[in-house]
Amino acid sequence: MPDTAAASPLVVTPPHRELLDQILDKWSLAVLNELCERPCRFNELRRAIPVVTQKSLTATLRRLERNGIVERVLLSSRPVAVEYRITALGKTLRHPVEVLLAWAGTAMPRIERARDRFDAAEAAELSR
Repeated sequence: MPDTAAASPLVVTPPHRELLDQILDKWSLAVLNELCERPCRFNELRRAIPVVTQKSLTATLRRLERNGIVERVLLSSRPVAVEYRITALGKTLRHPVEVLLAWAGTAMPRIERARDRFDAAEAAELSR
């Protein structure tokens, strides 16, 4: 892996942080995972992600819609139904997320070892 010390500094501005917090939280990733496969109605998403509450799913969909990642489409049916779809902008998130997942997969053994060392040091510190 190349040394990043000479690379330009990583600058995360408040607007970047806010956006990343909104699109990379656990419910957003779960919703995007489902919507990348197919458009879904609200209850389809609830069934696909059973651990999410109705309130959290509603808030997540609203944030993703506000950021242009997901669109809410009214279907012409009786009763009126709503379907959520990933937008063209939302589809552009797939590659960066796949890169992060690949990194996590590669780094996970080192991360687990670091966690084990940290937890052992914490336990030793607490037992003193």
